[in-house]
Parts: sequence; C-alpha cells; structure tokens
Amino acid sequence: MVFALKDIRKQKHLSRRELAEKSGVNEQTIRFLEEEINDPTNAKLSTLVKIASALHCKVRDLYPCEKNI
Repeated sequence: MVFALKDIRKQKHLSRRELAEKSGVNEQTIRFLEEEINDPTNAKLSTLVKIASALHCKVRDLYPCEKNI
C-alpha cells in the first residue's frame, strides 16, 4: 500500500513543519508516516483526521487504492 501523505503535502506546498503546525500533529509523527517508519495502516484515526483536515482532503485520500479494471 502506498501512503500518499508526502505527495499531497507537496502538492499543497507545505513543509513538514508547516503541516505539523496546521494540524497539531508532531513533525516527527508526520515524518514517520511519510517514510513509513511507522505503518500508516496502524496510525490513530484522530491523527489522520487532523492531518487530512489541515490538508483539506479526506482521510481516504491519504490511502489511494489501485483499481484493477
């Protein structure tokens, strides 16, 4: 599974620090999620909601799925 946090953050032209400030989520947590040091599928929903809200997206956007057509 690919976690799209880093791509979305960059599309919004935000640094990790800026996202941390906007979301109230620790910058290290954001780094760990982006680099998949911590498995993003085990992240707390409350953390993902804060990040998604700061990025003006939905939590599901952080987990893009590939569709087999």
